[in-house]
Amino acid sequence: MTTVLPPSQPPQQPQPPVQLPPQPPPSAGRAPRDAAPPARPGMALAGAGLCVLAAVLLGFVANLTVVGHLQHARDQQTAYDELRKQLATGTAPVGQRTYDGKPLAAGAPLALLRIPALGLKEVVFEGTTSGVLTSGPGHRRDTPMPGQAGTSVIMGRQWGYGSPFNDLEKLPRGARIEITTGQGRAVYEVVGVRRPGDRLPAALGQGQGRLTLITATGGPYTPHGILRVDARLTGPVQPSPPRILRAGWIGASEEALGTEGGAWLAVFLWSQALLAAALLTVWAHRVWGRWQTWITAVPVLTALGLAVSGAAVRLLPNLL
Repeated sequence: MTTVLPPSQPPQQPQPPVQLPPQPPPSAGRAPRDAAPPARPGMALAGAGLCVLAAVLLGFVANLTVVGHLQHARDQQTAYDELRKQLATGTAPVGQRTYDGKPLAAGAPLALLRIPALGLKEVVFEGTTSGVLTSGPGHRRDTPMPGQAGTSVIMGRQWGYGSPFNDLEKLPRGARIEITTGQGRAVYEVVGVRRPGDRLPAALGQGQGRLTLITATGGPYTPHGILRVDARLTGPVQPSPPRILRAGWIGASEEALGTEGGAWLAVFLWSQALLAAALLTVWAHRVWGRWQTWITAVPVLTALGLAVSGAAVRLLPNLL
């Protein structure tokens, strides 16, 4: 039997060595997934806008609640110390001028109001604009000083900034109201609580005095009316110095539920600063890092948000 041999295979040629492409050194760059994202101006503006909106909304909530109450307490303590000093030195105001003849500035501490039935003790300031009433109750500038002949009017907030007059409607007839001014202590007795449409109190006679406390009615932070508490002076009236302002000689911002139109400038300027800080925050987030940016930016944005909302609160009704 004949054996068939397989055909002979040609000798294999040696393969050239495989050469890999050179690897970049570690310092040459990072992997593509770590590269900085491409610039997107639209997303940057959207991020800055969200920062501004969040800061303003949080500032509003804080100013009308915790921060506003803290500010009110601080202003009250400072004004109380100043008023005590003036009473001790005999320089406390007794009219529309200071002891040295200058017009009494809006926001100056004027008197100390006590209502034992409500546990209320507040420094009263001169003026009734929204900005003044953030510090405490305010005396309407075109009315007599407490303790003098005529009707003296004091306004206070219902809910915001310490809510000093929140429980005013609970005052019973005959409740005692005490006010200390540079002329001494005046004592009033509550004669009634008035709402819109109620009968007006009887006209005052010669040498009589009345105190009217005013705040808002309605739900929390939604004023829709005016509440008045009338009280008659039980002691002798004090002398009334000549007055610069007569009844009605005040602006609309000092009326009940009035707003300060002049606060728009402060709102605009603080808003510009907040927008600039928000844009800077977005840029720093891209080039610096997330945590470094937020640790640095959050306090700045919070402070500017409080400033913007604090100025904007003056555009809201003063009895809020």
